[in-house]
Amino acid sequence: MFSCYDGWSPLIRLLIPVRSGSGLRTAGPSQPTQTTANTMSSRKKILLKVIILGDSGVGKTSLMNQYVNKKFSASYKATIGADFLTKEVLVDDRLVTMQLWDTAGQERFQSLGVAFYRGADCCVLVHDVNNAKSFDTLDSWRDEFLIQASPMDPESFPFVVLGNKVDVGDDKRVISSKRAQAWCQAKGGVPYFETSAKEGSNVEQAFEVIARNALAQEESQDFNPDFPETIPINIGEQNQGCSC
Repeated sequence: MFSCYDGWSPLIRLLIPVRSGSGLRTAGPSQPTQTTANTMSSRKKILLKVIILGDSGVGKTSLMNQYVNKKFSASYKATIGADFLTKEVLVDDRLVTMQLWDTAGQERFQSLGVAFYRGADCCVLVHDVNNAKSFDTLDSWRDEFLIQASPMDPESFPFVVLGNKVDVGDDKRVISSKRAQAWCQAKGGVPYFETSAKEGSNVEQAFEVIARNALAQEESQDFNPDFPETIPINIGEQNQGCSC
């Protein structure tokens, strides 16, 4: 079902909006307080890699643009290969940079290679609540991620599911909240949000959870390195002096 595609060149765009909220905030240009500055200076800068997966047309790009730039475009343009945006946010006074990777949903791009998936701190699965097929393929997107990313603990790796396009209307909806939540529960209690990239509803709340879960995953990796904490070294007895 999956095919390799190695010819894509990601278009890199750096968008850091200035906005503030509660709990999780975008980093603004104003000078931080002395206490905050001292706290941040004592901590390393954190980069959180978030992979967003789902079928073509479910609104992955629109969700990213709504979250990062507070903009929505009604015109549809398919993502080719992969693209990413970045956003600096404060999570409980921890300054982190979220690197949000948007992927093409077409089947020929579904397997983008190990290098693309490796190092991810959270995976977001998106479906269109008005499109049954986009929901049915969540399993294959999740499996593909776990195969390619090979997280150390697949059972505890953070996923978040977004049911997008709730603004379209109940008369066209085919995936109920109950059905989506049941799928998430069967996968270990994955957080689920119903969103509208067009209206911006629940987008901020969803990405706040994504950021927190990604940060928790990143910090857990710091406590579980790929190599042992101590390396035993056998030092043999050294000759004392010389023999004549």
